[in-house]
Amino acid sequence: MTASAVKSRKEFGKTLAVDITHRLRQDIVACRLKPGEPLKFDALKLAFGASFTTLREALTSLTADGLVIAEEQRGFRVAPVTSDDLIDITQTRILIEIELLSRSITDGGDDWEIAVMSTLHRLGRIEERLPGNHVENPEWQIAHRQFHEALVSCGRSPTLLGIRASLFERAERYRNLSAMFRPQPRDKVGEHRAIMQAAIARDTALATSLIDRHIRSTSDNVVKYASHLLTES
Repeated sequence: MTASAVKSRKEFGKTLAVDITHRLRQDIVACRLKPGEPLKFDALKLAFGASFTTLREALTSLTADGLVIAEEQRGFRVAPVTSDDLIDITQTRILIEIELLSRSITDGGDDWEIAVMSTLHRLGRIEERLPGNHVENPEWQIAHRQFHEALVSCGRSPTLLGIRASLFERAERYRNLSAMFRPQPRDKVGEHRAIMQAAIARDTALATSLIDRHIRSTSDNVVKYASHLLTES
């Protein structure tokens, strides 16, 4: 086998591992793969047509993200949803989000304001087009993430922004659980608009209070309506 063929095979394996990681992450976050569900290599190989090495690479990446657990002698399984994990993610997100939002309100200029308003406008247009519960819609999820990213985009700390992005993704599974089990829709449109207006008005106290409440509402809904799925750590 030529050197170029070896390189091509390695690149293909790496690309496939990234694709499998992305698809498994989506299934875990959307709860199509249930918390605690075993991730058997035979079933995964059949589903993805990938080698043991490629699957292990994908699962190891998801383990680092806190979405999969590796157990010695027992393989991999979907990470459970626990009360302690929910509380930890929520409280850490609030601390980081408040810090980054405060910095952005202080340092953000016209471009920052335009980004916040335009991403919220796009999110609103998507919500108008989608009937019923839109939280699981991929287009809405992207727009929702972009709006929250725009709010903190002038936070001036790549490290904090990186940690925030990871926590936002880990919280996605709890957001889906909240949406699945709460009996009535949540006024996310109103919540997002209020946060945007306070941020643009440079009212740091109000904006950070609203983002705190916004994040905490998801946690409260999961505890109230989906506690039967939460396990002890």
